[in-house]
Amino acid sequence: MASLAKPVRILGVPLDLGAGHRGTDMGPSALRIAGVHQALEAHGCDVRRESDIHVPAMETREPRNLHARFRQEILHVCSDLHDRVRQVLAEGARPLIYGGDHSLAMGSVAGVAGHYRDLNQEIGLIWFDAHGDMNLPKTSPSGNVHGMPLAHLLGRGDKDLAMIGGFAGKVKPENVALVGIRDIDKGEREIIRESGIHAFTMRDIDERGMAAVTREALAVVNQDTAGFYLSFDVDGLDPDVAPGVGTPVPGGVDFREAHLMLEMIAENHRMVGMEVVELNPVLDNGNASAEAMKHLILSAFGLTIL
Repeated sequence: MASLAKPVRILGVPLDLGAGHRGTDMGPSALRIAGVHQALEAHGCDVRRESDIHVPAMETREPRNLHARFRQEILHVCSDLHDRVRQVLAEGARPLIYGGDHSLAMGSVAGVAGHYRDLNQEIGLIWFDAHGDMNLPKTSPSGNVHGMPLAHLLGRGDKDLAMIGGFAGKVKPENVALVGIRDIDKGEREIIRESGIHAFTMRDIDERGMAAVTREALAVVNQDTAGFYLSFDVDGLDPDVAPGVGTPVPGGVDFREAHLMLEMIAENHRMVGMEVVELNPVLDNGNASAEAMKHLILSAFGLTIL
């Protein structure tokens, strides 16, 4: 069982401004209805009072920049999230973030990286996703910012989005493990190849097995770092496991493979925080995806079969 010494602080980020479909703003509510907080407490975690980041409604705004839709609003939300995550870490807790679309990671990872930067330390990043999220505003076919956060965390793209927290390059490319990808836009393929990050496709998982891929990913994110952050996009799972996502892609990670990855992450004892993003209850089947995520989150925080 992983160490439960550090308390957990849950932050809800009801954000769907970066997505192509409405509904991810209800992701935090879906996870609360599934009882993640209570399940973590039953497991023995000290879960502190939950709080939310304020997010404006899409209906009250116009996407002025069509290459990065709702850029200014997302920048503001991510800046607030950066501050809150830094506060959580300064208090000695681990953040567990309920999303919201994946653009929120520009704020969450910035907060984690900024905290450890003040200690002269680097962090690693496991990015579990069906997609690369490495588009730039000039390469994105949709202008949806949820397809761009990893590129901006590496210091690319829009200057203001890349500079959230006051510095660019939140994580070194060599300490990034992108796991589970199977749907890459034409314009971002070359960006991923030349970026220096470590990408593990579904073919890698099929050929080598999830255990081998996870061991290699952990080696990547732990190399000369203080620990690693886990950004878990629900669409990395197969749609049969988690239908409630806006951009489902067949042929994803199955339930048991995901458990194995998260159990191995917990056994590593170096996860400094986690987020769950792109959960869309509007497209779900009876909150099945949030229920599945409850069990996976428990694995990430140390629950084992024996």
